Amino acid sequence: MENQFTQQQEAQLAQIALRGGKTDAGELLKDAALRLLDQEAHFRSAVAEGKAYADRGEFIEEEEMDARFEEMLRS
Repeated sequence: MENQFTQQQEAQLAQIALRGGKTDAGELLKDAALRLLDQEAHFRSAVAEGKAYADRGEFIEEEEMDARFEEMLRS
């Protein structure tokens, strides 16, 4: 797989890679892509779990959801 970057973008990626202890931008990009794949899998799993709850009719009331959301924002 190949990607095209401008010289400026390549220089920026190389700088980020060096600051992060990577040997080159390719290693940085590979790590970033693998993190993206992991996050996508986690998201899909969470959505499937939520759908399963909904399919079973297990919902929470709007007021409880609002309270949970407010608590998340405070922490």
